[in-house]
Amino acid sequence: MKNQNELILLRLLALILFGLVAIGCTFTGSGAEAQPNLTLTAMSGAIIDTATAEATKGDQTLIDLKTAEARATATTQAIQRTQVARATSEDITKYATATASAPILAELPFYKVDPILGHVGWITTTQTLSITGYQKTKIAMAPVTAADFVLASDITWDTRYETSGCGFMFRLDGDPNKPNAYMLIISRFASGHGVFTALVDGELANIHDFYPKDNDKSFSAVNGSTNRMAVVARGNILEFYANTAKIAEIDTTKPPTPINLPAPPVKPPNSEGPAAMDLYLEQVEEYQAYLEQAKTQYSAAVSNYSKNQAIFTNGLLGLSALSEAGTTQCKFENTWLWVIDQ
Repeated sequence: MKNQNELILLRLLALILFGLVAIGCTFTGSGAEAQPNLTLTAMSGAIIDTATAEATKGDQTLIDLKTAEARATATTQAIQRTQVARATSEDITKYATATASAPILAELPFYKVDPILGHVGWITTTQTLSITGYQKTKIAMAPVTAADFVLASDITWDTRYETSGCGFMFRLDGDPNKPNAYMLIISRFASGHGVFTALVDGELANIHDFYPKDNDKSFSAVNGSTNRMAVVARGNILEFYANTAKIAEIDTTKPPTPINLPAPPVKPPNSEGPAAMDLYLEQVEEYQAYLEQAKTQYSAAVSNYSKNQAIFTNGLLGLSALSEAGTTQCKFENTWLWVIDQ
């Protein structure tokens, strides 16, 4: 059983889960981990064809991401082997850049993004955001801004509470105290819970939520597990992906939607003993606390949306960790930003 203090924290979980990051928000620079020199203005036609030809034919759900990446990388290496003997230093740089971008080009078709109409905006090595405390948020900023884009990362979480989570912040104006921004946080709550929020001057002004497992059966909410998450932003339409499966689509011009509550806990049979019953009663209490807070936060979002609709078209972006209490660690790997040319 959780003690009384823990239950009080759980009753306030929505203050974090719904993205009120103005309190305790920490920004970190990308530092040596960022590689802005990998920005591309042109791509090798052969690399693009290899990465996308198969994915643009037939049923895209049959395409294997790792196979596509392997094919694109193999083609890149073949080009390098056959032409490096006569390559100038400029050519070598071009081929090295194409090699780094090959996995990105292979992945873009899963998000229905044309690799020809864009360029790499940011590639970073592993970044781990660790945060301890009550209602804390930490963000690792990318050294770029973007309007329309794809931002993808392998995210591994280690959270004490299921309502702490990891995700992305984007179209951010840079104000660390009263930000205008969009935020996507995925938590382990209810076998995986996604929440999109919009902040206007640090106040919740829009909210939409969803459950990744509804469309991605491979999604894992187990502590320590890894899911590949991506956000695709095109104008007012935002698409969210888990493990290359589209799990939600949000129109930022639409008002808040009521929170989709998971099914209440199921009472165990008497044969499972007192321990199972104690766990059930604890789950019921947590569920009721979440229900109460969800209603409160939805009402706040509706009120603020009516005063100032949160429609942002450009801004900073980065990786985020959000802690309800205790310690939360989010590890981001294979992270990249693709800027969609307008």
